[in-house]
Amino acid sequence: MKTTLTSLALAASLIAAPAVAADKLLLKTPIAFSTALPGLGSPIPRVAEQLDLMSGGTLKMKVYEPGELVPPFEILDAVSTGKINSGYTTAGYWAGKIPAAPLFSAVPFGPEAGEYMAWIYYGNGLSLYQEMYDQAGYNIHVIPCAIIAPETSGWFANEIDSPADLEGLKMRFFGLGGKVMQKLGVATSLLPGGEIFPALEKGAIDATEFSMPAIDARLGFHKLVKFNYFPGWHQQATLFELIINKDVWAEVNETHKAIIENACKASMTDSFAEGEAIQHAVLIDNVENNGVTIMQWSQEMLDTYRSTWEAVAAEEAANDEFFAKVLADMNEFRDGYQLWKQNAFLPRK
Repeated sequence: MKTTLTSLALAASLIAAPAVAADKLLLKTPIAFSTALPGLGSPIPRVAEQLDLMSGGTLKMKVYEPGELVPPFEILDAVSTGKINSGYTTAGYWAGKIPAAPLFSAVPFGPEAGEYMAWIYYGNGLSLYQEMYDQAGYNIHVIPCAIIAPETSGWFANEIDSPADLEGLKMRFFGLGGKVMQKLGVATSLLPGGEIFPALEKGAIDATEFSMPAIDARLGFHKLVKFNYFPGWHQQATLFELIINKDVWAEVNETHKAIIENACKASMTDSFAEGEAIQHAVLIDNVENNGVTIMQWSQEMLDTYRSTWEAVAAEEAANDEFFAKVLADMNEFRDGYQLWKQNAFLPRK
């Protein structure tokens, strides 16, 4: 009888083993931004830590620095095909594959972070975000996982006093703002963060934008170009995504799904707060110790950027039906939000 009971217990353990294994998940997550970049790459290691803690060790994430496992611009395809099961990046990198993707990354002249999150979570933003990937044939599940406030508008070797001063410049520029700059005569290129400084140093580009002051400082742009322009009209907020292979996501248990989604939602708050907390010290250091001149765009330049953006938006909408759908929904939400914003918030000085 003892032998029989032992055999039955062994058989039961073998049957249960796959279920136990299925309740454990390791997300191997290459990222597009170095974890040394605050607010940009720093959120995802904290997400990894929280996944482990909240799951009691049954859900883990291994973070791979840019290029360590997959080059930044190849993360989407690698996740979709199952080469890797997850990745942390920004949708704006897929503009060449999916025209609407930049709308889920950064939009010229807004929305700002609070408005962006409102549209994503309580408007139609998140459902349209997933629909975009589904419609484009990518086998991924998308989760917003970080957001930062305005970026600097760019680093230039010389002052930009009029639109004519932009003509002929070679500049690293991201997303839909890059299309605006192209219309204004700028030759733009989209370089990963680690490649920008060498390109500036060698003269391959004349100017660049990348991110917030604290992030740009880590990359050393101030050593080569001294005019730093504000406001960041092209990126009043930038959204980052955790993408997970959809077949993998389908097998994830409901507890782990809730942990991942809520860890990312917490990361949205944390990344925004981190970014807001650390910029002023860098601005002071740039002026007092690095010889940087902080510049504000003239009203003429801002009006030029805005009118050019409106032309770009109309062209993109005419060329891509889904871009038009997303932009119309976002603008409808923003029209309503504007009533609240104008009445509730103090005007800027």
